[in-house]
Amino acid sequence: MNRGIAWLVAGAVAAALAPEPVQLAFAILGIGVVGMVHGAGDLAIVEPVRRRTFLAAYGLVSMATLLWWTADPAVALPAFLVASAVHFGMEDAPGGSFAERAARGIALIAAPATIHVASCASLLRTAGGPSSIMPTYAPLLAVAGGLTAAGLMALAWRRGDLRLGGGMAAVLLLPPLVGFTLGFLILHALPQTAERRDRLGFSSTSDYLRKVAPVFVGALALAIAVAALLLRFDPSGVRGLFAGIAALAVPHLLVTPWFEQQGFLAKETAHGKFDEDNKPYSKRIAVPFYDQGEPSKALADRAHR
Repeated sequence: MNRGIAWLVAGAVAAALAPEPVQLAFAILGIGVVGMVHGAGDLAIVEPVRRRTFLAAYGLVSMATLLWWTADPAVALPAFLVASAVHFGMEDAPGGSFAERAARGIALIAAPATIHVASCASLLRTAGGPSSIMPTYAPLLAVAGGLTAAGLMALAWRRGDLRLGGGMAAVLLLPPLVGFTLGFLILHALPQTAERRDRLGFSSTSDYLRKVAPVFVGALALAIAVAALLLRFDPSGVRGLFAGIAALAVPHLLVTPWFEQQGFLAKETAHGKFDEDNKPYSKRIAVPFYDQGEPSKALADRAHR
């Protein structure tokens, strides 16, 4: 994992020094390919009997998001950013205080504007369309992102948390597309991929990737189709990137957590099974639902039923 992060950092630095099309390509690969891997495991953690319902809900929310983004991107963009901030705060620091959760969510979304406010405003204008008011809020995002990122870097210093400190440095210093991509991967996507891999009982990431490959390929095809569809509205590809990610991310933000809250999680993982002494899970998969904080109570409750 450390070697992989080193390669990501090297690629990010190279992309940051390159023209904007290269930065966009880095974001597409980082968010749309590497970052999508953790969400590809959503279906696998749902009870088999619930999976058709899950897929139907996932598809419905995805299509609604796409239609909304196509019809009114000026409203869809801020809604997506707010939902993403809440999601990052909840998942990246489940055991943290409310202040830390809020700071993590705000910083990852807003900190790219702190130093690069003009570039960020331009991206928001392209993503949200000519009627979007989001570019006018870029200075506010810059202030909010700077304050929360500074607070999190201080927290990272006290904890000796290189991941948090490095992620915040990336979103602050690098150009918006590159900085957000690297911060998203370091702080959210890669830890969540590891959590999902462990949750499903796999001993290696390659085994996990083989398990989720069909879902991942389908999701990737959908994202490419959405991006291609929106090229006629925005030849730069920026709006297509945002819309393609949103079409897959919004159901990941809404549908999967709802199923978790209802306790509709699979009782068995790929390599785990119930103990004969009626314990909920074998020692192999007795892991928290998150990397930090308490294990999922919904999971435990469901297992005892």
